[in-house]
Amino acid sequence: PVGAAVTVISPAMDPTSAPKGCGSTVSSIYYNLCDLTAVWGVIVEAIAAAGVVTSFVLFVILMACLPFVTNKKRKGMVALQAGILVFTLGLFGLSFAFIVDQYSTSCTARRFLFGVLFSGCLACLIMHGLWLALLQRRGQGPRGWMLCLGALGLWLIEVIINTEWLIITVVRSPPGGVISSDLSCSIANQDFVMALIYVMVLLLAVVLMALPSVTHKHKQWHQDGAFILVTGLFTMAIWVAWIVMYIYGNKMAGNLRWDDPTLAIAVVSNAWVFLVLYTIPEICLLTKENPDQEQPHDGDHVYPARSLAYDNILKEPTPPHQNVYMENKAFSMDEPPTGMSPVSPYGSYNGQLRSCVYQPTEIALIAKDMMIPRAAVPSLNPGSGFSLPHLAQSLSS
Repeated sequence: PVGAAVTVISPAMDPTSAPKGCGSTVSSIYYNLCDLTAVWGVIVEAIAAAGVVTSFVLFVILMACLPFVTNKKRKGMVALQAGILVFTLGLFGLSFAFIVDQYSTSCTARRFLFGVLFSGCLACLIMHGLWLALLQRRGQGPRGWMLCLGALGLWLIEVIINTEWLIITVVRSPPGGVISSDLSCSIANQDFVMALIYVMVLLLAVVLMALPSVTHKHKQWHQDGAFILVTGLFTMAIWVAWIVMYIYGNKMAGNLRWDDPTLAIAVVSNAWVFLVLYTIPEICLLTKENPDQEQPHDGDHVYPARSLAYDNILKEPTPPHQNVYMENKAFSMDEPPTGMSPVSPYGSYNGQLRSCVYQPTEIALIAKDMMIPRAAVPSLNPGSGFSLPHLAQSLSS
């Protein structure tokens, strides 16, 4: 009616008004992402966003380092490490489902992806620990594709378990034909934990599989076993803490509103454990040289060895070295055999000066012959047996 009093409700008096830090157009289910009075949501959101960026950057670095990996054994582990990065990236994204309020989509994502993502990370760690154990026992581990198939099989078991659980508890109509809109959120905390028994078994297997690897006979694999063991122990500690708080701690404290923060903090902290304690150290070890591989000698990369066949083809037979020399006692000269290639006459030079040893020449002998009486000279007839050595002997006497 006209003149009726109009009551104005201020935002401060409105119980449904947006909290500080959130706009008026933001839905109430997303208040934890922007509410400055509930600081836990903003902090967990920032840490999860940093984890998403870090996981993506590490994945790019891992793929970029692949061509530079010289150790073939470590190269087979790249697929498992890439799988852990993918599942860890999913864990950081799953944390946002625990920050927002519960509704059908967020509750379904929580119940299905929580165990699936954790089982993927733990399956990769188990196969890495199994590879180290087989390497210690047999001296050679299985191939990389076999490890990937093993991790895929362990992961698919949890996928099947969670799928059946959702079908039984959510999709199937309850007795009486009444379907509740929030049936996926109406689950007790104990039931949520009991559905993760298989994941707990995988976590225990990670710790047990990593124990023999710490005392590996090859020192270069000690670090890998230590990384897996420390990651498994920290993950086990986080799981014990959040299970106790989720089932007993929050109920005893009388604050059931902390169930979602407990799960969100557990997911984000465990995802960072996978990155800091396993993935980053393993990436740093990828480009490390294999100490068991024989290193090339100095100069091998500068002067490569030629093949023996190539040397034999190019190598030609060398004729025997022939010396041409003149005897001091006669004018006769030893001629090399016919058909042989001539050799340089300077090859027999021994470095001594000719002036050091007196060697009379033919002209000197003829000149000296003209100075002596003809009677003293023997006949030069060919049949008389005259020779230059006889002439030199007679002259010297």
